[in-house]
Amino acid sequence: MEGRLVNIGFGNMANASRILAAVRPDAAPIKRMVQSAKDAGQCVDATCGRKCKSVLVMDNGHLVLSALLPETILGRMNQEIDNRKEI
Repeated sequence: MEGRLVNIGFGNMANASRILAAVRPDAAPIKRMVQSAKDAGQCVDATCGRKCKSVLVMDNGHLVLSALLPETILGRMNQEIDNRKEI
């Protein structure tokens, strides 16, 4: 998935090959990670003012907040892979 972009909601895109994990923001350790990333300037808020439903952990240490569920983002990534295999 070299250089492929995945839609993470509301017209926002992320490089799919750099996503290490897509997790829900409900757990306390994830909340601490998000706050730490915000303090360090390594957090990208792509929720467009909506409730954060997933946190994307990128390979460079940045976190990307999305208003889509992790399952939705994973489905979009898998759909992109399936579409490329058909070509």
